[in-house]
Amino acid sequence: MTFYELLWQGENCGDAADLEEALTALQEMRPEGMSWDEVCGDPQYSPTICRYRSFEAFLDNEDAIETIEPSAEMLRRFQPEDLPDALADGAGDPETASEG
Repeated sequence: MTFYELLWQGENCGDAADLEEALTALQEMRPEGMSWDEVCGDPQYSPTICRYRSFEAFLDNEDAIETIEPSAEMLRRFQPEDLPDALADGAGDPETASEG
């Protein structure tokens, strides 16, 4: 089974069983008050997902079979809808943002 390692600022910050879980887990890493565009544009953060053949391959220090640098768009797709700045980050519908 494939294994995903999550990196933030070049350091391991978690793992996941699939890409969706990895992108969802990265949501907790975004600094408060910053959009995903700002985070992805700042090399200091560099969210990265490394895909390994298996958990055993990861433990055996095999090279990742794929390194994914998620775009702001990819990360926004997995941003929780109830996040206070979701609309400011471009994830919401601009027509409904002006309502209420």
